[in-house]
Amino acid sequence: MKIVIINGPNLNLLGIREPEKYGIMRFEDYLEALKSQYPDCVIEYFQSNVEGEIINKLHEVGFSVDGIVLNAGGYTHTSVAIADAVAAIEVPVVEVHITNIYAREEERRVSLLSRACAGVISGFGLRSYDLAMEFFCAEKKY
Repeated sequence: MKIVIINGPNLNLLGIREPEKYGIMRFEDYLEALKSQYPDCVIEYFQSNVEGEIINKLHEVGFSVDGIVLNAGGYTHTSVAIADAVAAIEVPVVEVHITNIYAREEERRVSLLSRACAGVISGFGLRSYDLAMEFFCAEKKY
C-alpha cells in the first residue's frame, strides 16, 4: 500500500512554530516513527507553502496511490482550487488537522476541502496522521 502525506503552509515549522498548539516535534522526526509503525506501507511525504505546488502534487499522485493524507494548513479555509483538485482525483483523501479547528477562530472552523474528502480528523496533535493511516490500513482489511 502506498500513502502520500501532503502538508501545506507553515507545517515545515512544526517543532518551532507555536509549540503550545502544534507540539515540539519536527514533522520529519515524526514521519520516521510513523513509517516504522506501518512497515507494510510505503509512505511518501511532500510539503509546500505554495498552493499551486500542492495542487500539482495532488494531480501527480491522485490516480496512482492508495490514499492521500492532506493537511492543507491555512489553505483548508481559503482554497477553492485545492478543494477542486481533491474532488477531481480518484484516490481517497483524508483531511487532517493537528489542532481542533472547530475550537479555534471562526475563520478556521470552515473547511472548503471536507466535502471532497473521505473523512476529517482534527484535534489529536500529530496523532491525527496515525488515525488517518489507520483508516487506510483498516479500509483494506474489510
